[in-house]
Amino acid sequence: MKNPLGQMMKQAQKMQEQMQEAQAELAELEVQGQAGGGMVHLTMTCRHEVRSINIDQELLGDDREMLEDVLVAAFNDALRKVETTSKEKYSGMTSGMGLPPGLNLPF
Repeated sequence: MKNPLGQMMKQAQKMQEQMQEAQAELAELEVQGQAGGGMVHLTMTCRHEVRSINIDQELLGDDREMLEDVLVAAFNDALRKVETTSKEKYSGMTSGMGLPPGLNLPF
């Protein structure tokens, strides 16, 4: 019978390597948030770095408050997509490890 602790340590090391690879991939993966019926597009990496913001010319009028609201909505849309993409990326790594349901990784 093999040493169960040794096997567990190997499995943990493998998972750590996989998580580092996934984090590197997520740093390059981009999502796009939208708001205002597509009048604002925001591109963000899955590490929460904003790469670009495109605003339709019609929104650049005098209504500053509306523009601010639409920008906030676009940021929040992008953040939700980052969260979903990250969960999908990490879900395959934790399957088969016997972790309890609802345990969110990375810690």
